[in-house]
Amino acid sequence: MLGENHALIYEFPDFSDQIKHLKSNNATFATMAGRYHELDHKIRALELTKVPTADEHFLALKLERLNLKDKLYQYLVHDAI
Repeated sequence: MLGENHALIYEFPDFSDQIKHLKSNNATFATMAGRYHELDHKIRALELTKVPTADEHFLALKLERLNLKDKLYQYLVHDAI
């Protein structure tokens, strides 16, 4: 669905406390989460405003977001509070 919010708390609702904890206590996680949020915001803006953009650019943004999501998930499952 276009314009769907993929914020980490929506993607991983069972890990909401851990997401908050890691954002506050793990600089690497916080940096990656910040970039993930930035990408998600940018992708949603492109989808909702229908700003012309090259397919390659759009797909690169989505792929980077997906890769970050995978890495962030690994932190969540391996760094249990």
